[in-house]
Amino acid sequence: MNFLNEVSQRYPKAISFAAGRPYEGFFEVDDVHRYLDLYCAYLRRERGFTEAEVRRALFQYGRTKGIIHELVTRNLQQDEGIEVSPEAIIVTAGCQEAMVMVLRALCSDERDVLMVMSPSYVGITGAARLVNMEVRHVAAGESGIDFEELRTAIREIRERGRRPRALYVVPDHSNPTGQTLSIQDRERLLAASSDDEFLILEDNPYGLFHGEGERLPTIKSLDTERRVVYLGSFAKTGLPGARVGYVVADQEVVDEAGRTSLFVDQLSKIKSMLTVNTSPIAQAVVAGRLLAADCSLVAANRRETAVYRENMRRTLDGLAEKFDSIPGVSWNHPQGGIFIVVGLPFIADDAMLERSARHHNVIWTPMSHFGTDDRSSRRIRLSVSLLDGAEIDLGLERLASFVKDHAGSAR
Repeated sequence: MNFLNEVSQRYPKAISFAAGRPYEGFFEVDDVHRYLDLYCAYLRRERGFTEAEVRRALFQYGRTKGIIHELVTRNLQQDEGIEVSPEAIIVTAGCQEAMVMVLRALCSDERDVLMVMSPSYVGITGAARLVNMEVRHVAAGESGIDFEELRTAIREIRERGRRPRALYVVPDHSNPTGQTLSIQDRERLLAASSDDEFLILEDNPYGLFHGEGERLPTIKSLDTERRVVYLGSFAKTGLPGARVGYVVADQEVVDEAGRTSLFVDQLSKIKSMLTVNTSPIAQAVVAGRLLAADCSLVAANRRETAVYRENMRRTLDGLAEKFDSIPGVSWNHPQGGIFIVVGLPFIADDAMLERSARHHNVIWTPMSHFGTDDRSSRRIRLSVSLLDGAEIDLGLERLASFVKDHAGSAR
């Protein structure tokens, strides 16, 4: 992440397909104040807060588990069909903190292993390193999960005397591959979780940004045995600058004294030592965005969804137009989201990215940062969220020029 930021700063005129940030065309500074006012009005009207209590809610620390949990609950019920108690939710400083907290709670000693689909989001593997948790990469199939490989991984982990604690998965338009799990694979994964006794860590930052088809249900909404810990974020669907995420952790935990509590309460203890609490002002702004759309992020993101859908279509059409004649180039066709993976006929590493930025003014992300398999070294990730149509067209022209130059050298 730091390397990509450095490259972007050194080559400010380059068109960047690297950043996975939300589209900025709808940002308005006045919205921050409007959202804050909406939340304060909600506290007075629906919660019965006095002016002193409203001030305290914004300016003081607030409870560790968060102050907008009831609105998050309403959003999950309305948009995702997830029925959960507000007390099973903890609001975090972005989803990255949520990952660190969950893995810290699951990693009781060196025997605990996290499984991730490869290629996988670097944030989860980085979080595992921070808590000294072993990561077992599981090769992904064409549809996202190779269940035979998953069974092999679980068997090998146990043969070494280790415990497969959880599998991290982004089922909708994943980062970095853009893949989406079918409804059948979601149900198979839940069954495997129950049979082989591991948790599913479901990360869902891109689920709203579907293509022309209908949105698929989250794995958590299909979960009847509390096998899924749900990781949520308002970075892509709300305000990335607020840095607000959350965890739904409604699993029951029994301590050594026989007392029963929720998994979320263990996470709360960790958070109290990590960040104490999530910024109440940031939570209030996010809550105002929810209230402005009657707690539906589907409604709040209609314009953004339309932009990403058009950008995805335009990029895929541009790839077909400019790269069909270049031998050894291929790409996938995501059903939605903001990421596309392009296969190249040469190694596409950080050094090659530097050449692309310097000589062709176009930036992308090497897939070698996400995957451990040999194919990742010859693949790149394109993100289409931050660009407009003209930038996409020009960026693909520059990318085609770069690939043609180096494909010839590779041959």
